[in-house]
Amino acid sequence: MNTKRANQLADLVPGAPHVVKVAQLPVNGERIGIAAVERDTGLGKDTLRVWERRYGFPKPERDAQGERAYPLAQVQRLRLLRRLLDLGHRPGRVVPLAEVELMAVLAQSAAPQARATDAAHDPVLDEAMALLGRHDAEALRRHLGQAQLKTGLASFVTQVLAPLTTQVGQAWMTGALRVFEEHLYTEVVQSLLRHSIQTLPSARTGDRPRVALTTLPGEPHGLGLLMVEALLALEGCACQSLGVQTPLADIVLASAAHRADIVALSFSGYMTAQQVSDGLQQLRTGLPAGVDLWAGGAALAQRKRGYPGVEVITHLPDIATAVAQWRLRAKPATALPG
Repeated sequence: MNTKRANQLADLVPGAPHVVKVAQLPVNGERIGIAAVERDTGLGKDTLRVWERRYGFPKPERDAQGERAYPLAQVQRLRLLRRLLDLGHRPGRVVPLAEVELMAVLAQSAAPQARATDAAHDPVLDEAMALLGRHDAEALRRHLGQAQLKTGLASFVTQVLAPLTTQVGQAWMTGALRVFEEHLYTEVVQSLLRHSIQTLPSARTGDRPRVALTTLPGEPHGLGLLMVEALLALEGCACQSLGVQTPLADIVLASAAHRADIVALSFSGYMTAQQVSDGLQQLRTGLPAGVDLWAGGAALAQRKRGYPGVEVITHLPDIATAVAQWRLRAKPATALPG
């Protein structure tokens, strides 16, 4: 993307820098292979192929081996689309739009978030972003660790990590952060959260609910899942993480093996609305009626209608309430006096 186009994007998105960087990727001339596009944009290979077939975009060329090769201009447009998915827009509405229309929709969608960020700068978040920009992973780890000690794990997840992760996503989208910097952030936060979870008292054999956590096939992002696990562990739940992209049949088997009361799924916006809907429907059909299915994340936040048999949790602080309500429902009824 040329400088003029970069500055047009910066003018449309409040706070966007006037230099939009293109990630350093292995290129064939000015074309990028599908695996590199997946890593850069977070859009899966299957999603790219489905969009190509259904919406006529992207329009990859072919390299000497006949493999898909994407021009850099299309990769930038795919980045815009990924950001719009993260903001709750549906592929069918935004993928067919021209780039100028995409930037206008992005500016309109991002403006409230940008105004909220400008109105209340958080020095903890500002320092974290500065350390990330300097690529100082160890200092970032110490800084976030200190923030966690001051606030406690629950507030750290909901009031620091959640908004910080949003800022990182926005910075990546506008070009202020590159792919390797976003990956550095993810690695630091995952390491910190795993350590924090390990230091919590272990759940006892009879502790309930027992929760199996994972993502569906096609959803590779596990950071949100780790945040959920931390909050559930603080509520005394017995958590069993299955990792990411667990096949549906294996989720059903694992829930039985771990005697799970709840299967909890996280969606980052990586998958299409149809993939989310189909996956939840199939999993709900495969799970026993006595096993609750919880789902949350960016891909579900803007959906007005729910999913049959699925409890959608759109905000991390709502997890404590959901656990309390589950325990209330599961509590044996007190016998009436004879």
